[in-house]
Amino acid sequence: MTRAAIPGLPSRYPIGELLPALYADDDLAQRFTAGLDTVLAPVLSTLDNLPAYFDPSLAPADFLPWLASWVGVEADPAWPVELRRAVVARAVELHRWRGTRRGLIERLRLCCGVHADVRDGGGATWSAEPGATLPPPPTGELLVRVWPVREGVAVDAQRVLDVAAASCPVHLTCRVEVLPGPPGEPEQTGS
Repeated sequence: MTRAAIPGLPSRYPIGELLPALYADDDLAQRFTAGLDTVLAPVLSTLDNLPAYFDPSLAPADFLPWLASWVGVEADPAWPVELRRAVVARAVELHRWRGTRRGLIERLRLCCGVHADVRDGGGATWSAEPGATLPPPPTGELLVRVWPVREGVAVDAQRVLDVAAASCPVHLTCRVEVLPGPPGEPEQTGS
């Protein structure tokens, strides 16, 4: 979409009406200012609607990448417009949880429409008892197990892997498992 000259867009503030009364009946002055109105109408319309440009749910679709750059988020152009709007709208909240299990789960739910169970292979633990056993050595792997939010919806494993890998700490590898339902739930067999 272009915000240049839009044929037929009326100006809310016609310049000809703002001229002194002496030029109200001057045909040349009125035609000249009408030409300026045609050029300025899109600019004035944009300025009148400027707050809408900063609201991800109202901004024009071609404005979303620029708005996304303001909040430091990558919204894949291949995603549907409504998903890109939601990612931009929730970017600050998701940045707050970046690098955490909760942040990854929320990002996967938003971007991929899946529930997730994240198991990281870290080796940190604490104990109130002296001499407690040490944690097992780190596996160096982040295991992301996902299942669809709604039954019958296919999960795009590559997209899940891309989103998870972008949020995964650099020192861990990321592995994705697609499950038919929540972990621990018995698999249903068809009859």
